Amino acid sequence: MRNWKFKESDFNDFPVYEGNDLGIFWTPEKTKIRIWAPSAQRIFFRLYTSAAGGKPTKEFQLLPDEEGTWIYEITGNLEGQFYTIQVKDEFGWLKEGPDIYAKATGVNGGRGVIIDPEKSNPPGWKSDRRRTKTNPTDMVIYEVHIRDFSMSPSSGIKNKGKYLGFTESGTRLATGEATGIDHLNELGITHVHLLPVADFYTVDELNPAAHYNWGYDPLNYNTPEGWYSTDPSDGTSRIRELKQLVNSLHNNEMGVILDVVYNHTGLIFESYFNQSVPGYFYRFNTNGTFSDGSGCGTELATEREMVRRYIVDSVVYWAEEYHIDGFRFDLMGLIDIETMNLIRYSLDKIDPNIFLYGEGWSAGESPLSGEFRALKYNTLKLDRIASFCDDMRNGLKGSPFDRNNAGFISGITLREEQLKFAITAAVKHDQIIYDYVNTSRDAWANSPAQCINYVSCHDNLTLFDKLQYSCPEASLETVERMARLAFGVILTSQGVPFIHAGDEMLRSKGGHPDSYRSPDYINQIDWTRKTEYPWLVRFMRSCIELRRQHPAFRIPDAATVRTKLRFFGHYIPGVIAYELCDHANGDRWRRILVLLNGNNYSVEYEVPMENWLIVAQNGEINSNGLGHTKTNLVRLHHISMMILAAED
Repeated sequence: MRNWKFKESDFNDFPVYEGNDLGIFWTPEKTKIRIWAPSAQRIFFRLYTSAAGGKPTKEFQLLPDEEGTWIYEITGNLEGQFYTIQVKDEFGWLKEGPDIYAKATGVNGGRGVIIDPEKSNPPGWKSDRRRTKTNPTDMVIYEVHIRDFSMSPSSGIKNKGKYLGFTESGTRLATGEATGIDHLNELGITHVHLLPVADFYTVDELNPAAHYNWGYDPLNYNTPEGWYSTDPSDGTSRIRELKQLVNSLHNNEMGVILDVVYNHTGLIFESYFNQSVPGYFYRFNTNGTFSDGSGCGTELATEREMVRRYIVDSVVYWAEEYHIDGFRFDLMGLIDIETMNLIRYSLDKIDPNIFLYGEGWSAGESPLSGEFRALKYNTLKLDRIASFCDDMRNGLKGSPFDRNNAGFISGITLREEQLKFAITAAVKHDQIIYDYVNTSRDAWANSPAQCINYVSCHDNLTLFDKLQYSCPEASLETVERMARLAFGVILTSQGVPFIHAGDEMLRSKGGHPDSYRSPDYINQIDWTRKTEYPWLVRFMRSCIELRRQHPAFRIPDAATVRTKLRFFGHYIPGVIAYELCDHANGDRWRRILVLLNGNNYSVEYEVPMENWLIVAQNGEINSNGLGHTKTNLVRLHHISMMILAAED
């Protein structure tokens, strides 16, 4: 009887296979199979004519080979055939399914598909090129769920909920405003962060409207999700259409970042890991049960050699096969530091500018000690890998876990030091009083490129919904001012700015804080809100343009941040003031003053006497200037940002 309880010593003698040929490899003449399953006693490889049901047309028994692997070679052209493996160990037969390295699957991921990889390449794919940045601080990241992007009737996009929705240009609202990819171009963002596209468990690819999910429940790690494909029954179609998405964004000078989930699986006992090598891929509690640091039922043992090898192989495959520009790691705090650094090392061989970042936390306790995991406070031990700056998020709007908790943009004072910490991109700075930073007690970034600054993401309430709860008396005009201030702070701070799709038009999910399986009408972007908040959209676009034009706002190294970004000593509660001096980072402006007022009343603030160009004031921003002033006393309007620049 299989009890699904394990201890670490169960795997002490498991061999490590170092070859690069794990999985299924097709040529017109033959198909080669190599499966790592050291606890197996027998393994069958079966061929089918369909993605589900029916009896196998052929069955082959794999042969044991070196270092715990099993192999077989089948002559003839097997293109288009479906397959499974089934493992028998000392406790009996496990369930059939694709091998864990499967790169193509049939409907709902229950069987692998043998394909000709060349046929998955769309026209022009060979000439497609990445859109990475030498300095990550030059990036502006826009996070979006593939289905949310296009599902609203107002989107004007034909391929609703599909990869191909990102290939349609010229889409418009009935009132003429751009939607879809044209909207992204209009904003000026540089990289699109896609919520998980690897095959996940909880949707029905044959009935797309039946269920909704964000995709953080992985099933097949190396196969694109068929829910987003126009033909999920075709194993090649989903690959080709995802490549078309990538190619479309690249042609529009935008990079593509994949959200990847290497911390847990959607299934537990029935996961393909457990059906191949029971127990090996997971961490355990002291009583032998699966640990749950992810809050999702399981936790991958990334520190084990063949788990680490699998994750590295998977990330490298996505980077090479799909020309991916970056990866965001879900609950990166559950992945060990050595594995993350090995991913960095391996991707450097492809393109050292592929950007890596993740959540520097976990959702629960892990049996692996925190000193070994890629937690936020261990970012200093990571090689060019960034962490999300919850210091910025919480400082701006308050804790996301208490809908009534407010922050700096809502007039709450004593958050200034926390925001100063985030404005300097979490690097060491002599003007930060770390005892007053609630969410971090010391600098945790080696460089600004390791700090992802944001105010909201797919998790928790949207910014608009959060402000509705935390500031119930605020008018819509006031809420919009709060949002402008938040965007202004993020896009002028050091580090890498990150925007949640739709926040620029005050996206709402009706107050749903965790909509990972809510229906489309909750999750879809309502593009008509662009007509309701055109000034906010324009403000974000102008902030992005200001950042693009002026390198002072995107300094790449910590030493320059320390010397060129200096805070003013005069303290007023609810006000932050700093200067970017001496042509910071080669900026054409000699000095730049950034003055932030989170109070719901105006404040007078003393500044040095200069012939100042007014760049931002009272919710307006223009990189060409809104006028000039020579006074040394300026009025900071309520809930707003002021930027002054002095030219030579």
